[in-house]
Amino acid sequence: MGGASADLHHHESDIELTDADRTDTSGTKLGASESKAGTDVGLDSGTKPQAEDEGHYVEVTMDIQGGSVALHSVKTVAGVDVVEEGESEKLGLMGKRLEKKTSFGASVVQNAAIRMKQLKRLASFSKPAPKHFERTKSAVGHALTGLKFISKTDGGAGWGEVEKRFEKLTATTGGYLPRALFAQCLGLNKESQAYAEKLFDTLARQRGIQGGSINKIQLREFWDHMSDQSFDNRLKTFFDMVDKDADGRITEDEIKEIICLSATANKLSNIQKQAEEYAALIMEELDPDDTGYIMIDNLETLLLHGPEETTIGESKNLSQMLSQKLKPSYGDSPIMRWYRDTKYFLLDNWQRSWVLALWIGVMLGLFAYKFVQYRRRAVYEVMGHCVCMAKGAAETLKLNMALILLPVCRNTITWLRNKTKLGVVVPLDDNINFHKVIAVAIAIGVGVHAIYHLTCDFPRLLHASDEKYELMKPFFGDRPSNYWYFVKSWEGVTGIIIVVLMAIAFTLANPMLRRGRAKLPKPFDKLTGFNAFWYSHHLFIIVYALLVVHGIKLYLTKEWYKKTTWMYLAIPITIYVLERLIRALRSSTESVKILKVTLYPGNVLSLQMSKPQGFSYKSGQYMFVNCAAVSPFEWHPFSITSAPDDDYLSVHIKILGDWTRSLKAKFSQACQQPLNGQSGLLRAECMKGDNSSTTFPKVLVDGPYGAPAQAYREYEVVLLVGLGIGATPMISILKDMVNNFKAPDEEEGTAIEDGISGSGGAKSPTTAQQKNARSSDFKTRRAYFYWVTREQGSFDWFKGVMNEVAEEDRRGVIELHSYCTSVYEEGDARSALIAMVQSINHAKNGVDIVSGTRVMSHFAKPNWRSVYKRIALNHPSARVGVFYCGPPTLTQELRQLALDFSHNTSTKYDFHKENF
Repeated sequence: MGGASADLHHHESDIELTDADRTDTSGTKLGASESKAGTDVGLDSGTKPQAEDEGHYVEVTMDIQGGSVALHSVKTVAGVDVVEEGESEKLGLMGKRLEKKTSFGASVVQNAAIRMKQLKRLASFSKPAPKHFERTKSAVGHALTGLKFISKTDGGAGWGEVEKRFEKLTATTGGYLPRALFAQCLGLNKESQAYAEKLFDTLARQRGIQGGSINKIQLREFWDHMSDQSFDNRLKTFFDMVDKDADGRITEDEIKEIICLSATANKLSNIQKQAEEYAALIMEELDPDDTGYIMIDNLETLLLHGPEETTIGESKNLSQMLSQKLKPSYGDSPIMRWYRDTKYFLLDNWQRSWVLALWIGVMLGLFAYKFVQYRRRAVYEVMGHCVCMAKGAAETLKLNMALILLPVCRNTITWLRNKTKLGVVVPLDDNINFHKVIAVAIAIGVGVHAIYHLTCDFPRLLHASDEKYELMKPFFGDRPSNYWYFVKSWEGVTGIIIVVLMAIAFTLANPMLRRGRAKLPKPFDKLTGFNAFWYSHHLFIIVYALLVVHGIKLYLTKEWYKKTTWMYLAIPITIYVLERLIRALRSSTESVKILKVTLYPGNVLSLQMSKPQGFSYKSGQYMFVNCAAVSPFEWHPFSITSAPDDDYLSVHIKILGDWTRSLKAKFSQACQQPLNGQSGLLRAECMKGDNSSTTFPKVLVDGPYGAPAQAYREYEVVLLVGLGIGATPMISILKDMVNNFKAPDEEEGTAIEDGISGSGGAKSPTTAQQKNARSSDFKTRRAYFYWVTREQGSFDWFKGVMNEVAEEDRRGVIELHSYCTSVYEEGDARSALIAMVQSINHAKNGVDIVSGTRVMSHFAKPNWRSVYKRIALNHPSARVGVFYCGPPTLTQELRQLALDFSHNTSTKYDFHKENF
């Protein structure tokens, strides 16, 4: 039918049959594959039946069941239907006559019937052939995205960028690109260097290119081949990469070599060490007859195990409707969009809005009060509006210097969070953000107050006429002779020192300096890091002392009851001082004993310590840790990773700043074991009692303190997201959930053993009360945990917890997801073999090769929109608590998605974050 070629392209040619082999009959290529939807038939005879049909290609779709064949449709390659389902009845080709719609359509159907009969006769007399992998709908979809040699992040800019890099790299090589620069030309990273060279060798071998370098035309051929969308071509290239000796067979050693290359490209050192074991695992799976090699069909079978379609029927329709609702609407007028955006903003931020509105309103009121007060005084005749502006700013400064202490009174905030309902109307989670906002207002107030005094008020006094200065004598005495008179006074000295100390504290609190990101030359590098921030912030003690003096020694106010600075500060300072006294007393009495020290890959130090008497906390909370051997004054916050029911406390500390580095060094020295007269390396675990001579540095703890994550118990459905070490509060939550789910089962088992759980027995009042109390306090019935980390070694931090949750969660309440972003996304050729080994090993041994846990890990980054969408589909009309802990990089995306889904679906998302 149309065309002289005996073979069509892969997407035009296959007849798909159940349990049949691919056979060539009468010049027609027949592909056997089971399909849920039906069977595609593409036929190409070697002759031209009619002149008018010349050049036509068609695709025939039919259902084959037993001895009957039903025709669905006949389409040309261009997509024009010749026979459509619904336009005619289904036609049985075996034993039934076909109604001839057109001569062309009839010819197609007759040829199809003849070839079907031939295929059936061949199948009935031939011996059963080995069953090939059948490309189902899901497998075909998987094939379209699988084995990509160029990812979105590497070389994804297209040929134009590759061409530019080629011109630059070959400027001195005569227009030839060496093999060693192939990876750089494609835009691949250093870890993919060996992989790229392997790909270069394969493509060069396929084209007979020798010499180890290529010109621009050959590079374009390579690029077109790598960018080819045909899965069969990509599969052949990948097979040839593994098949080092080009004999059409892959041996175990060749698989081992490509696993090592893939592990290096994906920064998976553990897999590289076990490459031999995993190569044997693949051979065991694909070579059950122990022939010592595998063929390309075996490789295709493993690669095309695509994910099963889980969203079907009603769920699929809901998913489509949800996607449609989430699309942005551009038809509304600007006024309607503004109204909708404003409404959503107020609904999402009403707590912050009323607090900020009240605060700004009070400041404006105080400023206006002082401005009007001095506008009516005699001093206005000399200094004018300058004194009004300076005094108005000073009044707001008094308020803000009092308020800025309250957001850092952590014990008070924790008490309000745990014992009151104030958190419903006041955003207690935003305490640090409010602290920063107030700091900005203080900086503005200081600037206005100082500038108007120094550049306006004082010069006007010096240049005032004798008549006008007579009004100022009660306040300033005899006329000052020069400007220095104001600078050296109590008011001037204290004011200038306050400004300088505030400037130091503000500067060193900048995130670039506080996090040590700014690289300064020596000796100024000491100004970066947390230590510089911590010590500079404690200059506030001097600032407040000077502020009180500055407020007492006023030029224009003599009555003590009108000197209100100390009145503003009295209560906040008292609360803050009591907070520090409580911390000092509690930490001195709650001394802890170090039970275990563990240094994990990824530079994480874990401390397991005894639990002080009466130390009660909730999952998600944090505590302060002090080590006098590092610094007797510094206290640093860390999330508690143990569960409330555990008989110990544990924290996991990421080594990032100077304090954590010193802490690691102190514990490393304590855990080092002498070996042949020399100091050995820090052991992975160091248990107290292993060696009586081991003495750990003394550690003090203070807490616990409230955190956003502790509110997870208020939601029936929670989404827990941890980025890197940000998983620490989530780990405590997971352990707490498991303990809460296990407790009723254990109580029921105990009751059965005691004979009080039968139909004739009475339940224990104590057990019933405990159960009711637990169920009323613990509302969570479903949890989704997503842990995203950059390094494979990071999974060791919480391997035990992940395994415990996977084993103990018999109800399937907790859904665990771990992502390793160093591994290329699924479908990338660099991670194809890793995915194969992962799938086989997990199916056989129940252990993931990337994370080393029972939880199957994913590659690259999660699609957060899909995560939210799936939860919305699973829990319509539910209120979902989203808890994120990690760097600020992901905060905006997760918050925005929570808002989008809350506005457009029946599922409401409450976003809580904790950044570090």
